[in-house]
Amino acid sequence: MLSLRVALRYLFSKKSHNAVNLLSIVSVVGVAIATAAMVVVLSVFNGFSDLAKSKLSMIDPDFMVAPAAGKVIADADSLSRMLTGLSGVRLASPIVREQALAVKSDAQMPVTMLGMSSLGADATYLDAITIDGQALVETVDIPGSPLDGFPTMMLSIGVANEIGLRGDVENFVKIYVPKRRGRINTANPATAFRADTLIVAGVFRVDQAEYDADMVIVPLETARRLLDYRHGEATGIQIFLDGKVAGRKVASQLRSMLGDDLLILDREEQQQKSFNMISVEKWVTLLMLVFILIITSFNIISAIYILRVEKQGNMNVLRAMGATPGMIRSIFAWQGRLITTAGGLIGLILGSGLVLAQQQFGLIRLHGGHPDAFTVESYPVRLEPGDLLIIMAIIVVTAILTSFIATFSTKKDN
Repeated sequence: MLSLRVALRYLFSKKSHNAVNLLSIVSVVGVAIATAAMVVVLSVFNGFSDLAKSKLSMIDPDFMVAPAAGKVIADADSLSRMLTGLSGVRLASPIVREQALAVKSDAQMPVTMLGMSSLGADATYLDAITIDGQALVETVDIPGSPLDGFPTMMLSIGVANEIGLRGDVENFVKIYVPKRRGRINTANPATAFRADTLIVAGVFRVDQAEYDADMVIVPLETARRLLDYRHGEATGIQIFLDGKVAGRKVASQLRSMLGDDLLILDREEQQQKSFNMISVEKWVTLLMLVFILIITSFNIISAIYILRVEKQGNMNVLRAMGATPGMIRSIFAWQGRLITTAGGLIGLILGSGLVLAQQQFGLIRLHGGHPDAFTVESYPVRLEPGDLLIIMAIIVVTAILTSFIATFSTKKDN
């Protein structure tokens, strides 16, 4: 195509005015930086999403059975035993999750109480996320000891900091929950609550706000007793798989067995709000960078306009040789596409190179005042081919838009 060849010649040829060369270089660099920023930012969000998934996997089960309507599974214990016998299921364990109030001396705060069995606690790798004390969720059975009969509990880092406690058998916390059954004496508001005293065995941290901010883990029977649940009732059932089994196959088996009355939620579905928030932040940030790219494209339009003025003599020669107005406009349209595409390709290569270098060598590290402040040493990133395709599509659209504006600006003179 003749107009493309002429545009390529104009792109790489020396101009009579240095301002034209400088503006063209600035335009390419601007597009390259904006494109590289999109690659890096999306890769960082991918990395933090992967980090969140890896942390959630240490406390979330592979699947959670939850009621489709209502809040309680009536016979969760017998259902758990039945599910544990399925091929590929390592353990099925009931849980109770409810809001409560934790009180220690003058300190108190609303908490999310998670009641689980000792087997369920072991399956969640609670040991790996315990940062103080020990991972212990059971009732103390030491005859003759002053602690005998007390249930133990685990505090999230947020609760421990708020009420000023560490993992220590000498620390006790009282848990209050509203009564679910029976009459309430309005003259004595305290009768509206059920309470139990628990020993603080340890403190855990998952690096996820849903857990770290306000969660406490207590023995399953303690949670049932506080909430006055009948024997076998639970709010959910944790399903832990054998590592050799494909999750989709087990999920399909569970759904066909349990029907529509119970939901089967995988790890991401259990924390849908968290991952939705990460996704929204990711694409909102991308839109902001696209806006910056569009602003940068105005430099390209300015460069093309100045080039048109400089090449006016050449255009007259082309007209004399029979070039049509459409061909003249096409030359400058291709000029805009070429500058945008060149900057986009450079940005894709630069951004991908930076992300791959970060993945391989961890060039940018996370620093904090305490060596344990972060669970990863460097910024987590992951280059996603789908993101690169989206960015390439954005570059193509920007190139078309730029060429259209460039063509419009030359139309009146041709």
